[in-house]
Amino acid sequence: MHLFNRRKTMKKALILGAALLLAAPLSAQEFWELDPQEADLSAGRIYRTEVVPYELRHDAEARRAEQAGSTIPFAPAELERGERGTVAGASVEIPFEWTDGVVYLHLENVGSAYTLFLNSERVAEVEDALTPAEFHLTPLVRQGRNEFRLLLRPSRTPQIDPEPTVRRPRFAESYLYAQNGRSIRDFEIALVPDSMRRDGILDLKILTLNAYNYDEKVEAGYDIYSPQGKLLDFNIREIPIPGRSTDTVRFHPFIYHVNENRWTADTKTAPPVYRVMLFTRRNGTYKEYMPLRIGFGRTEFSAGRILRHDEVLQLRRTPYNAAADRTKTLAEIKALKAKGYNTLCPSYPQPAWFYDLCTEQGLYVIDQAAIDAPERRTDRSVGGTPSNDPRLTQEYLERVKAMYYRTRNYPCVVAWALGSPSGNGYNMYKAYEWLKSVERHRPVLYEDADGEWNSDLELD
Repeated sequence: MHLFNRRKTMKKALILGAALLLAAPLSAQEFWELDPQEADLSAGRIYRTEVVPYELRHDAEARRAEQAGSTIPFAPAELERGERGTVAGASVEIPFEWTDGVVYLHLENVGSAYTLFLNSERVAEVEDALTPAEFHLTPLVRQGRNEFRLLLRPSRTPQIDPEPTVRRPRFAESYLYAQNGRSIRDFEIALVPDSMRRDGILDLKILTLNAYNYDEKVEAGYDIYSPQGKLLDFNIREIPIPGRSTDTVRFHPFIYHVNENRWTADTKTAPPVYRVMLFTRRNGTYKEYMPLRIGFGRTEFSAGRILRHDEVLQLRRTPYNAAADRTKTLAEIKALKAKGYNTLCPSYPQPAWFYDLCTEQGLYVIDQAAIDAPERRTDRSVGGTPSNDPRLTQEYLERVKAMYYRTRNYPCVVAWALGSPSGNGYNMYKAYEWLKSVERHRPVLYEDADGEWNSDLELD
């Protein structure tokens, strides 16, 4: 399935009626084989890995997004209150150079369901207030001042909304950012064992975008440094891409001496982490950098067991949602690890820095979609539990997609959970089927499957 299918695409895939059928999505492998593809460049919500591009390498390495001018903070002010909700707005000056590229908005900590408008045009409607969201804005952006409005309103799906455990300032960590018209649109990355388990292979696929109306050549590449700071590999390739299309640049280099740098949560100290930098280049000039942290090893589900480095994982789990800020969260997860826990189970998707911390400190994560419908969970009639209400199928799928695409590249994520115990039924079946179609290695779990087929295993 394409990484950037919008809500309208999902609507076409759903046929509601006495027998509601969902068109079977492509597997992850099939997606990467369909190259090149026409890019969906309409304005709306997108689903992809959450990472900020930088113009300069030293800013990327230090992750100084705001100070480097790579992002514009987005903090709309309250304008009015009414029966339908609260209207918040911001007037933002878009830099001239941004208008020749692609412009995105990252929204986080909105605090309620919302409808997003840009320059009087509706961009998207979002019911899930807890999962950070990304929006492609380019068709609606104009040079100079742009008017953003958000209608902060009651959710249309309150029966499945989790209750947040911490409330951060409204719009905290929200921002606008831009990329060149020839840029990295997404990627898949993992440092995995080779077939002989002697060395490693960097399995990297970079989805590159040509947003212009004419054919262009795009150069994309990477470098990778060992945990000890040694440059291990560097490569860059040029690929011709038709106008308004994407294509994939693939790299599969051998990385040696990896077994001494295995990433695992079963250590008292922080595990070794490799540093990777993705980048694009144009006429000898580097245009964007994306900094990543990855760990050696692959989490796999086989014969009813979760494995890493061919050893069965012993998951010592505890519920945990990130604290109000990174500093407090770091202190808390260190304390949990000192108590012997090695697996954190959040009740809904967390800020990106939470997964960074878990990767750096060595903690597994079972990532969970923002679905919590405990009421009527035992009512399996159609429309009884929300999980068996066909009118909510699209919302269930959107929440699972938003969870998956944000964090699928983190080594700390060892499994996916469909949601909190919320009964079972059609929506959970479809959510499970979709996740299994895009995730080839890690298990999909659901506590309320109650012995049915839409959970890969039951954890003790």
